[in-house]
Amino acid sequence: MASRITSGARLCVRASIDRLVCNLSRSRHHNAVDTAAVRRGSDRILQCYQKQSNRMRSDHQRNHCRRFTTLQDTDTDSLSSIDPYRLLDDDLRDVYTDITRELELNTNQDELRTIATYYFDGQGKALRPMVAILMAHAINYHMNNNGLDKKQREVAMIAEMIHSASLIHDDVIDQSDFRRGKPSVNALWSHKKVAMAGDYILAVTSMMIARLNHNDVTITLSQIITDLVQGEFMQLGSKETENERFAHYLTKTYRKTASLIANSVKAEAMLAGADDQLVDVSFEYGRNIGLAFQLVDDLLDFVSSKDAMGKPTAADLKLGLATAPVLFACEKYPELNAMIMRRFQEPGDAERAFELVHKSQGLEQTRFLAKKHCLEATRLAGKIAESPYQKSLLVVPDLIVNRMK
Repeated sequence: MASRITSGARLCVRASIDRLVCNLSRSRHHNAVDTAAVRRGSDRILQCYQKQSNRMRSDHQRNHCRRFTTLQDTDTDSLSSIDPYRLLDDDLRDVYTDITRELELNTNQDELRTIATYYFDGQGKALRPMVAILMAHAINYHMNNNGLDKKQREVAMIAEMIHSASLIHDDVIDQSDFRRGKPSVNALWSHKKVAMAGDYILAVTSMMIARLNHNDVTITLSQIITDLVQGEFMQLGSKETENERFAHYLTKTYRKTASLIANSVKAEAMLAGADDQLVDVSFEYGRNIGLAFQLVDDLLDFVSSKDAMGKPTAADLKLGLATAPVLFACEKYPELNAMIMRRFQEPGDAERAFELVHKSQGLEQTRFLAKKHCLEATRLAGKIAESPYQKSLLVVPDLIVNRMK
């Protein structure tokens, strides 16, 4: 069944782009970012979205995305054989061990060590350190640098540590009982101890950032934490109008998810000595990968199983959160607007919203928007000199959009 994008949805996406560019231009950290380039990149996504949306079908989407994730002179088969994790096996093998060592060395409190290291058991996707190290290698090759610098590997560790600290804090806020296929920290220890363990991880990352001894990188990585806190506050609020709601959602998504990936790969480029243009390419690649990742995550919350995800599904609705599939579904089922405003708190709200999302084109539209961000990430990776690492950067968007957990 064909899907269409209404004028309201176009305004939503346009508003979200304007809001995001405005936020970037106001931030001291993002002064180096060419906001006009950000807007142009977002315009390309919007234009593709408008042009293609009335022809959206699931089979077409799958084939269309595969064409996007190729080099102009490289066929799909040559990229399909590339495994970024295998390419980075030596660099990633001891990441969790080294993170655990950092956390254990900085405290003599046994229980704090146990809680702080609980999620560093190697069961995560390691997406953030993988993308960070890939970008570091790709930029190093582009700059004719030799190998991976120790500081660049530490940035990858810092990115994963900040991410895990945010998961720990999320578990407290959301009162989660299950994560990564096992009981959450929140289910095993008191809220106070868990919250302090998250704070402790951030404190250790602050020391690691200081050790990098690079002022611009310090500002860049510190922005991640600032964005995380602001994103969490945004998630606690809601907007009344459709346009405001979508802008609010995407800005929140950037701050909570995409900022970490964008700023960590930006830091990698800075440490490689890249010029401003290449630093901006790295940042924009990470931003688009991060937005696509969260859009797919929000999609999977409606279609995947608890066993596959390693955490409860339909969790966002139960927490009162309206993500992209719900916001798109509002176009066809306006009754969702009242449920969103009351945060799905009345009996039957979550179940009804879940049903309406599946009846609408919300899931297809969400996946399509994720693919548009993947396309933009692929285009940006094409600006980096060709190497095995750059080709892996072209593969990452496919990994994001086709993941099942």
